[in-house]
Amino acid sequence: MAANVLGMIDPASSTAIRLEPLDDFVVIEPLEESETASGLIVPINEASHVATGIVAAIGPEVTTLEPGDKVLYPRSAGFEVRLVRSPHRVRVMKREDLIARVHD
Repeated sequence: MAANVLGMIDPASSTAIRLEPLDDFVVIEPLEESETASGLIVPINEASHVATGIVAAIGPEVTTLEPGDKVLYPRSAGFEVRLVRSPHRVRVMKREDLIARVHD
């Protein structure tokens, strides 16, 4: 179960903040840029309707994904979450909102 929990550290209190998705929710760390198989780095286009990210944590009802998988999802899907005093932002969304797993 520990692999399914996204842990963050609050620098002010030095305590771990745990974000554990429930049911069929997933936590995604959005990627700011994409790298092709040949090594070319392509910035994400803000006008694009889709985005890519890395699965950080999965709820207990999610069976088709694992933390670390790269996925494609609609840019408007889910909720953006910023954990206490952290510049690190994640997206929490339903598994059904994901479009595809990316293999590169």
